[in-house]
Amino acid sequence: MTMQSSIKAMSWESLAEQAISEPERINGPTNAHANLRLFGSSEDTVRVTLYRDHHAWCPYCQKIWLWLEWKQIPYRISKVTMRCYGKKEAWFLNKVPSGMLPALELDGRLITESDQILLALEHAFGPLGNRLEQPHTLKLRHLERQLFRAWCQWLCTPGLSLKQEQACKEQFQVIARMMEQQLKVEEGPWLDPTSNTPNSSPPGSADVVFIPYLERMNASLAYYKGFRLREEHPAINEWFKALEKLDVYRGTQGDIHTHAHDLPPQMGGCWVAPNQKQQELAEAVDNGEGLADLETSWTTTNDSEPQPELLALTRVLKHRQRLLELNPLGPLRFDQPLRATLTRMFLGAACMPDTDSAPGLRYLRDRISVPRDMPLIAARRLRQALEQTAQLDGAELGPPLSIHNRFDQNPVPFLTM
Repeated sequence: MTMQSSIKAMSWESLAEQAISEPERINGPTNAHANLRLFGSSEDTVRVTLYRDHHAWCPYCQKIWLWLEWKQIPYRISKVTMRCYGKKEAWFLNKVPSGMLPALELDGRLITESDQILLALEHAFGPLGNRLEQPHTLKLRHLERQLFRAWCQWLCTPGLSLKQEQACKEQFQVIARMMEQQLKVEEGPWLDPTSNTPNSSPPGSADVVFIPYLERMNASLAYYKGFRLREEHPAINEWFKALEKLDVYRGTQGDIHTHAHDLPPQMGGCWVAPNQKQQELAEAVDNGEGLADLETSWTTTNDSEPQPELLALTRVLKHRQRLLELNPLGPLRFDQPLRATLTRMFLGAACMPDTDSAPGLRYLRDRISVPRDMPLIAARRLRQALEQTAQLDGAELGPPLSIHNRFDQNPVPFLTM
């Protein structure tokens, strides 16, 4: 649509007319909102309950989540608050005194620690690809831990000199190239294909082990180091691109903004190596623009997926009252700026917000959580609309994000919605 100088913000009633029906949660595509997944089976076949975080962010939970989805094992989901977001639920501490996630009940037996959970699931339901304890899979699992340690050393060590930064980068890349060599051994895109038909085979357990932290490595190294993992390592990029064609992975995928700002409290700090590329990438993440194909190749939806702008609109409408109440501007002052943002996103035309609203708009821009709130592309469109609308008012920022906790993301206000 052709940009106009400014249009009037749509009313809530008019915006609500554009809301869409979301994909079915129980038997539809992988999603962060389901409390039950059946894959066409009946509920009385369910043997598994997965305890995972409300934010759908925990990397170890994501590993179990992906495995269950690709195996299509019917399961229930019970959601728990991670400590960096708020207070851990007493009922879960009674069940798991350590409070650690994930946890899983299989036929009434409680299992903790993600590797033990995967082994128990494999024993009960068969392997996804090669067995976890086969020599080749053990080698790949060891490689993933090597890459994890190299990433942590580079990202989480304060006060590195330029020489030390370069040494950490080189060590990380040595191990990343080892992963690439393993990818090149297989005919298809996976480390561990589940069948001999590469074009239709989903990834196996070894890939599932790599996915959560490779996703976070790609995000954090771009944001804090200016390192473009997907450009530097083409085979890993092709692996990501293959994953991003799959509904299962897309339903669990976080965006770089979410990872970059949720990692510091979890990792004990993430340290910047200031350089021009780092500053450019971090600015694009923080202003909501995103990093295009450095972030994901998933840029368009297929016929089974809703238009991202309409999905973002629908999610905001669902939580409209809480979003207004929690905003620093307060519900009355934030009402028109939020409508102006949604109008811009829906119509593609500039819509002037009320004066002095930029901090409130950027407050919301910085607190969209992916995939908890909406899928990656929907979130990108909403972040962009919030920033574009804020720019019409001014450059003032909202309250800064804490590097010590994310209590601003406490799920409690939204649990009754």
